[in-house]
Amino acid sequence: MVKRIFIYIILALGFCFGANALQSDSVRVSLVTIYPGSEIYELYGHTELRVQDEHGDYFFNYGLFDFNAPGFVYRFVKGETDYLCGAIPATYALSGYDGRRVVEQQLNLSQTQAQQVRDLLVENARPENATYRYKFVSDNCATRPRDIIERALGDSLTYHPAASAKLTYRDMMHNYNGNYAWSRFGIDLALGCDLDTAITYRQQMFAPVVLEKALAKATVKRANGSVVPLVGTTEVLVDGSEEGLVAPPTPWYATPLFVALVLLALSLVLTVRDCRHHKVNRWFDTLVFAAYALWGCVIFFLVLVSTHECTSPNYNALWLHPAYLLLAVLPWVAKARKVLTALHIINFIWLTASAVLLATGVLSQELLLSFYVLMAVPMVRSFNYLYIHRLCNHEVAK
Repeated sequence: MVKRIFIYIILALGFCFGANALQSDSVRVSLVTIYPGSEIYELYGHTELRVQDEHGDYFFNYGLFDFNAPGFVYRFVKGETDYLCGAIPATYALSGYDGRRVVEQQLNLSQTQAQQVRDLLVENARPENATYRYKFVSDNCATRPRDIIERALGDSLTYHPAASAKLTYRDMMHNYNGNYAWSRFGIDLALGCDLDTAITYRQQMFAPVVLEKALAKATVKRANGSVVPLVGTTEVLVDGSEEGLVAPPTPWYATPLFVALVLLALSLVLTVRDCRHHKVNRWFDTLVFAAYALWGCVIFFLVLVSTHECTSPNYNALWLHPAYLLLAVLPWVAKARKVLTALHIINFIWLTASAVLLATGVLSQELLLSFYVLMAVPMVRSFNYLYIHRLCNHEVAK
């Protein structure tokens, strides 16, 4: 409730600011870039637009949200991520960014252009307009300020991209979460092949630091035909590393790859033991396949229900799906042995084909090595079942 009241106060301030600021004759507009922090929601940095005139000094922030709103977590996973735009007084705007580099770029705009940017921001910050549907790569705290600047400048704005190798959204995300193994694991698991499509220079500006560097090189054509840099002056408001406030790398023994290797090793050890004793460890299979089915439900929810960007298609659904639940339950049903055998045959062939198609690039989606290791676990257990009950023709342990 406190957070919600605070947000509404900010929106009210933005509304009041708008009522006064429209009377101003001198306006300065700056892009403010907050570099990445160490928390999961800070990894990509943040962007705000600062507006100064004789009536006030405000930072327009498109990254506000009410975590206490009803069903926030479910709606966030589903893709119904409603964020808010608010005008925050400069006195409070930089609080909480200690240790994170904050850079202000004053934009070289004409008064007409600066006033148009301000008016668009004021209109966005009004309570009836403040809410927008956040999308993490196409409509976020960086793309909204960029779009407003572009709208005010029109064709007079020119970007100057440097010649470089083509990047994908996944490439850029990996760059920011390189030290956060579990964050990278979760993103690569939840987001599908659309994340691996080459993106344009403008699309790369979904990342605040990239937007900052793009505007530093951009130019504006004046009415008299002269061309000037978009950024007039640059000032560091809060000193900090240009790499951001990055946490140390995840220790090797706590990475998803190490955990996956431990699970595979345990699976292999139990498989060897099962083959020697001609008995299938049903408890292990039930736990493993139930866990895979649970995560499969999450993946299928993201693919079929969620409206988040890049969640569908997702080829991780080939090896992580709810059908594993049958392999978890049927070992305990005596009359289902033939069905279970058929399912293990299908599972082994399916996983083998999926691994080959993904590894060779026939299905174009980048997978972490840990995914292939995890894929091998149900393959090994299906092989184990088939070896014991089909090739060796032994009874399942009672």
